[in-house]
Amino acid sequence: MAPGMTTSHLKPLRFDLLATDPTSHARRGTVMTRHGTFETPAFMPVGTQGSVKGILPDHLAATGSEIILGNTYHLMLRPGEKTVAELGDLHRFMAWPGPILTDSGGFQVFSLSDINRLTDDGVTFKSHIDGKMIHLTPERSIEVQNDLGADIIMVFDECPRADAPIECHREAVQRTLRWAAQCKAAHARPADQSLFGIVQGGTDLGLRTLCTEKMIELDFPGYAIGGLAVGEGFAAMVRVLEATAPLLPEEKPRYLMGVGFPRDIVASVAAGIDMFDCTMPTRNGRNAYVFTAGGALRLKNSRLQRDSGPIEEGCDCYACRTFTRGAIRHYFFASEMLGPVLASVHNIRFYQRLMEDIRRAIVSGTFAEFRQSDPRCKLGPAGEELASNEENSVKGLTQP
Repeated sequence: MAPGMTTSHLKPLRFDLLATDPTSHARRGTVMTRHGTFETPAFMPVGTQGSVKGILPDHLAATGSEIILGNTYHLMLRPGEKTVAELGDLHRFMAWPGPILTDSGGFQVFSLSDINRLTDDGVTFKSHIDGKMIHLTPERSIEVQNDLGADIIMVFDECPRADAPIECHREAVQRTLRWAAQCKAAHARPADQSLFGIVQGGTDLGLRTLCTEKMIELDFPGYAIGGLAVGEGFAAMVRVLEATAPLLPEEKPRYLMGVGFPRDIVASVAAGIDMFDCTMPTRNGRNAYVFTAGGALRLKNSRLQRDSGPIEEGCDCYACRTFTRGAIRHYFFASEMLGPVLASVHNIRFYQRLMEDIRRAIVSGTFAEFRQSDPRCKLGPAGEELASNEENSVKGLTQP
């Protein structure tokens, strides 16, 4: 089914498992939604405020992106979910006819806002835009996401800091489970939108197992693993994923929220994850940092002033086919918006090429060899202990 096509008799989501890797838990599949199909493992560019910053939808599609993410917290605050609905839903608003996923707003509430009060009922926080006090409950989060109209929506969850005391994580798991049940009961459009559950529990494997088992009992059409890439480190993240992902139903898609560096994605695919999102490609692109197989390239480096080569040899993105490193460097120094646009397009295409090669390797039975031999699979932050999450400084990237 082509992106943008909707068919009234279709289920809101269908996951087909096409191949598995004999040496790991890696999986190759497809997810069909009412706005089209996307291939898994999939990377979702982030359209925080109703757009993937600086990138036209047709250019975004040309990168190989098939599904994108919208942010409930930001769209609820501005322009407001009712405005988006009146303008035709989020697909029309973003001019993106393909699949869209919206998060619940929970991560942003706990990471960006000045929280006034957290109770079992919900969270009261101060808007980072105008200081207005806002009360967000599980029911309100679902109401907003129902109005936005994305294909996949998320339960409202509590995401503690990685270094929070174990008791905080234990309380967050219990609260997340209660809120998940409330979200499911409040979901007004189950025939149109698929509501995913979220597993919390920090780095405690017992809590992760408990949350997974209880979340599965609620029988969602897909499941996410949240609360990772928030400072726990790469080794701890992989340990949690290797213990948790195999517990999730094989016949349903698995989504790792907010990850991450290429190294993180490849390791997570090996653990059995199907879906990823991160602001890293566009955040870094806007700051003149681009990904290459040899590491991150600083486009403002003086040695690139007269460089007539592309950002990366062999890359088929629009930026690499059309512009030189020297030209793009000039755009950044001249404060021309084209610089960040081209760098962002390249970075997203870099990620999508990686995902395409991962899918190909799983199908061909060469995923283990791919992990060992492809230099992109080793790209992470400059230092093994740095957290690989979407809020990381671009200065944390490895350099060639």
